[in-house]
Amino acid sequence: MTDPEAAAPKPRGRRGAARERLLAAAARRFYADGVSATGIDTITAEAGVAKMSLYNNFSSKADLVRAYLDARHEEWLDLYARRLAAAPDARGGVLAVFDAYADHANFAYEHGFRGCGLLNAAAELPAGDEGRAVVRRHKEEVEALLAGHLTELLPDHPAEQTRATAEHLSFLLEGAMARAGLEGADTRLQHARKMAADILDRL
Repeated sequence: MTDPEAAAPKPRGRRGAARERLLAAAARRFYADGVSATGIDTITAEAGVAKMSLYNNFSSKADLVRAYLDARHEEWLDLYARRLAAAPDARGGVLAVFDAYADHANFAYEHGFRGCGLLNAAAELPAGDEGRAVVRRHKEEVEALLAGHLTELLPDHPAEQTRATAEHLSFLLEGAMARAGLEGADTRLQHARKMAADILDRL
């Protein structure tokens, strides 16, 4: 016989809800104002929680920054997965990576689009900081996704050539993100997507 208490969904605890509010507030403030310029008091005030609640959920501001970076990575992966689901083939898979970055650029940011939130944060962190490693892993994963789609698209091409093309496309994407962030619009990303499509058509 099923235990009704075990079967019923457990309500989300106050601590879990507070963590979500803190992460959401940190995401808004870190992206809009920068990591260094955003203090703990600003985040807790925007989240509507006591400062002790922050330290009940995160060991330090650095821990909160890493959680923000992890969450932004997962957010991008979700956008990519949605785009990939609609991709008809491996060529579409490559372009899904570009589309997911454009989707991120078109979020309703408080002060508009300011470029890649991960790279913006990494630029403020010291060498050796664990947060920079999170950002590096994200970029490496994006390049690996491109390489995977290219391998499927071009099974007869040497692996070294496929990896070089994936690196080429990732550089194109990162350059477009930097320019798009400076200009506050996704125009450069759309141009980069077209360039990527042209490259794929010539392979």
